[in-house]
Amino acid sequence: MAASEAAERRKASGEGRKSEARVGTYVYGIVPADVEVSDDAGGGVGGPSAKVTVVRHDDIAALVSELRLDRPLGTPDDLMAHEGLLDATAAEVPVLPVRFGAVVTNPEAVVEELLAPYHDEFHAALDELEGRAEYVIKGRYVEQAVLTEIMEERPDLAELREQIKDQPEEATRDTRIQIGEIVDQAVNAKREADTQAALDAVTPVATLTSLRDPSHELDAVHLAVLVETARENELEQVVDKIGERWAGRVELRVLGPLAAYDFIVARGTGGG
Repeated sequence: MAASEAAERRKASGEGRKSEARVGTYVYGIVPADVEVSDDAGGGVGGPSAKVTVVRHDDIAALVSELRLDRPLGTPDDLMAHEGLLDATAAEVPVLPVRFGAVVTNPEAVVEELLAPYHDEFHAALDELEGRAEYVIKGRYVEQAVLTEIMEERPDLAELREQIKDQPEEATRDTRIQIGEIVDQAVNAKREADTQAALDAVTPVATLTSLRDPSHELDAVHLAVLVETARENELEQVVDKIGERWAGRVELRVLGPLAAYDFIVARGTGGG
């Protein structure tokens, strides 16, 4: 009987270790130690049941949640949950984003592998971000408007288009490629000039700026700025003026406040 009970205890203990080994700690970002997670905060990576908590060490802390390791990581919902939590946090307090997908074995490892070794570095970066957040300025050309501009500026395009008019597609393949290349070069030149104009306009209200790569062939502007949250209205006024000048030509918008992805990202952690 005693041997049977011992076997049952070993079995139960083994099952417990197996279950524990299938759960890791997902890390979102680094925040000041006095941050609290509200009770009505949404779920984290892994769904509504993934409750976000705080692991503290001295003056800094990490936003974390439990994550089952037997589920796929990297779905669109996961990415949205990761960014959504960080952006909501950045609207209230400074936060250093940790790159998506950072998982460690348990909360103790968050301290040992992340918070303790980089405490001073993270604390200094949080001080830099105090009262600031990232905003992204994105503009996209109205296709017909920008093509009309290009046609007016490049009379040779009209000549090329006239050459291929009513001609079989196969017979005009090289000319069509040439037209496409000219249009692409013209759009790139306009993007460069318009991005510089937007950069010149927002720099006086920004602490830092960062150019982003175009995400679409018709992108006119893709620019990240680090701005004091108290100057958010000033930034919006500047962008509104640019938008008025480009009305009917570029559709312009501002996204934010966001976590400072383009300026300060905490060192990532290893896999769980």
